[in-house]
Amino acid sequence: MKKFLLPIILCLALGVRAQNYEFLPYGNMDSWAVRNIKEAGLLGGKTKQLYMIARRESVDGDRYKRGDSPWSTSNAYAHALGANKVSVSVTPERRGSGYCCRMETRLDTISAAGVKLYALVTGSVYTGILADPVTMKHSGDPNSAIDSGMPFTKRPKAFVFDYKAHIEQGQMVRANASRHVHKLEGRDAGMVIVILQHRWEEDGHIYAYRVGTAGEYLGRSTNGWVTNHSLPIEYKEPSSSAKHPCAKLFTNRYKALNSKGKMVHIEELGWRGDLAPTHLIVQISSSCQKPFSGCPGNVVWCDNLRMEY
Repeated sequence: MKKFLLPIILCLALGVRAQNYEFLPYGNMDSWAVRNIKEAGLLGGKTKQLYMIARRESVDGDRYKRGDSPWSTSNAYAHALGANKVSVSVTPERRGSGYCCRMETRLDTISAAGVKLYALVTGSVYTGILADPVTMKHSGDPNSAIDSGMPFTKRPKAFVFDYKAHIEQGQMVRANASRHVHKLEGRDAGMVIVILQHRWEEDGHIYAYRVGTAGEYLGRSTNGWVTNHSLPIEYKEPSSSAKHPCAKLFTNRYKALNSKGKMVHIEELGWRGDLAPTHLIVQISSSCQKPFSGCPGNVVWCDNLRMEY
C-alpha cells in the first residue's frame, strides 16, 4: 500500500510546487521586423536598418504598421529640420535556434556640414508605443515620445527572464547631440523595471495607483547567460532600503496618450496593492542614468520574458 501511495504523494507535492509561466507577447524575442531608412544627404545619405520586435510583415517598404506587439525600443527614426536620422542601439542576436535582444550604450558621432556632434545613446526595450518619427518637440525629453505601458489585468507572482551583461567600469559621460562630451561622476549599470498600475483619466489628466513593483540594477558583468532569473513582484510599498530603480512613485517620468490625443504625465498617487491592475510597464536598459548619459560599452542581452503565477 505504501509503495502505491508514494508516487501519488510525490506527484501531489510536485504539483503544488509546479511553476506556471506565461510569456509576454513576443517575449521570446524571436520575431523581428526591419525597416530600411535612408538618412539625409547632409548626414552622409547612408541607408540604415531599424530593428523592431514585431512580425516581419508589419513592415511595407520603409513604412511600419504597428500590429499586436506591445514592445518598442530605443531604436528611433527621427525627422528634424527636414532631415532624416536613424539611431540603432538595439539589435537581434542569434541564441541557439532563435534570437535574443541585444542592447548597447554607446557614443554616436554625427557629422553634419563639417561639424562633429556627439550623442550618448542607451539601448532599451520597453512596453509602449514610440512616436514615428521622433521630432524636435521630443528632443529635450525622450520619454515625451513614448506612450508608456500595455493593457494588463493579471497579478503575477514574479517577472522571469534570461539575461547576460557586460558592464563597463569606466567613465560616465553626457552628450546630447552637442559638440562637447561632458564627464560625469559615478558608475553606470543595466536596469530592469516592472510596474503594475491601476490607471484612470480625469479632465485630461492620467492618474494611477501603483499596484505591483519589481526592479533591479545589473551592476556587474555576468559569466555567460543567467537563465530563469526571477524578480518577485511586491504588492505593497517596498521598504526604504530597497535598492531597485522603481522603489519610489513616479509623477513626471512616464507619459501616456489621453483621450484627447495629448501626451501627459502618468501621475502616480499612491500604493494600492489590493486593486486590479490595468497596465503593465516593463523596461530593460543597458544604462540606469538619465537620458543622454551613461557609460559607453555597456551591453545587456535579454530573452524569454515571462510572468510566473
